[in-house]
Amino acid sequence: MMPEQTIEFRYDTQLLLDHYVEDGEDADDVADELRDEIIKYLEENIKGDSMAIAASSDEDEYGEKANVKLHYHTNEPWQVLEYARTHGEIYDIVVEDMDRQSRDLQG
Repeated sequence: MMPEQTIEFRYDTQLLLDHYVEDGEDADDVADELRDEIIKYLEENIKGDSMAIAASSDEDEYGEKANVKLHYHTNEPWQVLEYARTHGEIYDIVVEDMDRQSRDLQG
């Protein structure tokens, strides 16, 4: 029988974020700044690991926007969601309990 693996940061938290830019702002610059700000905030305020974050820009019928895709392992996924929501619209939200997944695979 294999020993149980301890998962330090239990919740795999994923989301997409759209942040519409103001007239005159460069959407690529806003995307880069937003990515950097989110990384810094999470590292300083919400413990976790396995962070992957990407930013780009896009345009739809509502205007130009910065897009962020975030993946982060943490024990406080709700704090990640609350923080991300302060920067725009969040969607395609996934919060998976990796501890539960691990136990299901062993049984």
